[in-house]
Amino acid sequence: MGAALVSLTTIGSASARDYPDKPVRIIVGYAAGGADDMTARIIADKLSRRMDQQFYVDNRPGGGTVIASEALAKSKPDGYTLMLGSIVLSANPALYENLPYDTEKAFVPIALVASFPALLAVNETVPANNLKEFIAYAKSKNGQLNYSSSGIGSMNYLATELFKKQTGLNIVHVPYKGGGEATNALLGGFVQMLMVTAAPIVGYRNKIKILAVSSGTRLEVLPNVPTFAEAGMPAFKAEDWNGILAPAGTDRQVVEKLNRELNAVVDLPDVRKRFEKLGAKTLGGTPEQFAILLNEQIATWEKVLPPEARIKR
Repeated sequence: MGAALVSLTTIGSASARDYPDKPVRIIVGYAAGGADDMTARIIADKLSRRMDQQFYVDNRPGGGTVIASEALAKSKPDGYTLMLGSIVLSANPALYENLPYDTEKAFVPIALVASFPALLAVNETVPANNLKEFIAYAKSKNGQLNYSSSGIGSMNYLATELFKKQTGLNIVHVPYKGGGEATNALLGGFVQMLMVTAAPIVGYRNKIKILAVSSGTRLEVLPNVPTFAEAGMPAFKAEDWNGILAPAGTDRQVVEKLNRELNAVVDLPDVRKRFEKLGAKTLGGTPEQFAILLNEQIATWEKVLPPEARIKR
C-alpha cells in the first residue's frame, strides 16, 4: 500500500510538472465583447505566452452565468477547464432556487484577477449634482425613479440593491437584455439611474452625471468623481471582480502553478495599464484569499437580496 501511495504521488507530481500539455479552456458566462470576455481574453493571451500552451475562451452566456458555472462544476478536474468568475457567482445562491451545483463546494478558487468599482450615474435632467442631493431627491420621489440593469443578478442590479438597502430608497428596477441597452436607457432618459463600471460609461461622461465611485481612491480615468466615502457613504462597497476558478478536486499542485502564473500576469505593467484604462485594478493573491472573498460575498448577498427576488429554475 505504501508503495502504491508513493507511486500515485509521483504520478500526480509529474502530471502537475508537465501541466499544461494541451490547450486549456476558460469558460466565460457572457457573450463576446463584454468586460468579462475582455478580461478573460487578456488573461488567456498572457497565459498562452507564459506557459507555452494555448489558453482559449469559451463563451457560455445565459442563465445569469449559471450555464457556465454548471459546465465548470461538471468538468473533469484536471486543470484543462477553468472559468472566469465574477460577483454574480457569489450572488446566485441568493438569487436562484435549486442551483445545479453547490457554489461553496463545487469550485476551487485559483486567483483573483481584477476588480471593477461601481459608478453611480444619473441622467443629466436629474436635479442633483452630488450624492447627497441625489439621495434627498430620490427620497422626495419615493417609488417614482427607475434604475436600469442588464438583468437580475448583474453587477448593476446587485450594486443598486445594496445602495437601496443602505439608504432606504425606493427606486424601481427596470431590467434590460444587456449592458448596452441599460446604458442607452439612462442616456435616453427612460431611467434616472444606473450603477455601472467605468468602461461602458466613461465615453458618455459629458452627457450624464457621475456622482460617485465605489473604489477606495478616485479613478485615474475620472479624477473629478469622488468616492462614495468622500461623498458621505463610507460603508458602501460594491465592486465587481473577476477571478479564475477550477472544478473541485483539481490537483493542488496544478492550482498552485496556475496561481503563480496568474499573479505574474496581473503584475505585468502592460496588463495593469490595460485594466486602468477600463477603470479597474489588477489584484492577484492566494487561492485562500479568493475563497474568503467568495464566501464573504455569498453571505452578504443572502442578507441584501430580498426573498421575493429569488428565481425558480
